Amino acid sequence: MTTDQLLFGLGLTVALAVGSQLLASWLRIPALIVLLPTGFVAGALTDDIDPHRLLGATFEPLVSLSVALILYDSGLGLDMRKLRGDTRRIVVRLIVLGVPLTMACTALLAVPLLGMSAGAAVMLGAILVVSGPTVVGPLLGFVRPAERVGRILLWEGSLVDPIGGILGAVVFGGVVQRARLGSGEHVLQFVLSIGVGLGGGVIGAGLLWLLMRRLRFGEVLASTAQLAVVVVVAAACDIARDDAGLLAAVIMGLAVANLKSFDLPEHRPVSETLVQLIIGLLFISISATITPRSVADVALPALGLVAALVLIVRPLLAYLSTRGTDLTTGEWCFIGWMDPRGIVAAATASTFSVQLAAQGIGGAAKILPVAFLVIVATVTLYGLTATPVARRLHVVRAAS
Repeated sequence: MTTDQLLFGLGLTVALAVGSQLLASWLRIPALIVLLPTGFVAGALTDDIDPHRLLGATFEPLVSLSVALILYDSGLGLDMRKLRGDTRRIVVRLIVLGVPLTMACTALLAVPLLGMSAGAAVMLGAILVVSGPTVVGPLLGFVRPAERVGRILLWEGSLVDPIGGILGAVVFGGVVQRARLGSGEHVLQFVLSIGVGLGGGVIGAGLLWLLMRRLRFGEVLASTAQLAVVVVVAAACDIARDDAGLLAAVIMGLAVANLKSFDLPEHRPVSETLVQLIIGLLFISISATITPRSVADVALPALGLVAALVLIVRPLLAYLSTRGTDLTTGEWCFIGWMDPRGIVAAATASTFSVQLAAQGIGGAAKILPVAFLVIVATVTLYGLTATPVARRLHVVRAAS
């Protein structure tokens, strides 16, 4: 590829990402509803924005580090003081119950619906346990639900993304090795990855404290230093254990936002502008890698999977997670109607689908297009219905 072609492809990707977000703002709809089909159509019409062609082997590491920055920024918005009582209990249940329930149901459905092997089905299940702040945050910004409900959903999305990413990496290793999934060895591998992420987050928080509180750089340099620390620590954790950097990024964000010694200013050092640009670029790039033929082959069964996840699995999880708490019927019903998939699902599917297909795992080539369709369907469904559903359930925050 020539320099001119590379520049054109990168420029076109940025133009599509920002243009899609501007159009979504004008239409007053969540940006993801425009970003996903735009990237898919552009990828079908031209090879100029194919990220593998533009960036080669650097694409996947760049995606991982970009997601780490997004999760760090989401961690900055999580206030530990408000995570108490029933709110904390519900968030813990949504993750502890939600990850195995969603993974198991997805895997069981994927075998008959999509004709996948057991290994590919379990891999898809691990990928689709995530939700994420990249989609939940913007949707909640449109809906403005009751504060407690919004807080629960933001915490769930921010915490389940790194856990899901690590789980996906562990399951991928098990499928490739043809080992028995769920064995003690794989539980140990998962725990080790969590440990690396937690350790990296603690070390990163210490470095951030040193840079922000002891050395006292100016505002611009302090923000630049934060970006550098997050990238370096996330990269180091990912080298040690796949996707452990995502958990480290969230831990660093939580530490900076909640420890008094940081005394974080009101504005976020990782600006919303940067985060929004990253989100746009990632969704455009990953969507561009999916071919129309691969989507057409799995469209109907994938929609059947979406229907089961939306109408059965998520409502059941919401009921089990809120049972015995003081949430109203409207509040738990709204939690049961909000489970979109986001960039971590797209990124892990993009990473693992091709590698598993190359290993000869039956049905592995379907993982990425199915994940893409689940993301598109859930984002579109929740994006268009969340506001009227919230109003019907009387969980919309009063206008200030």
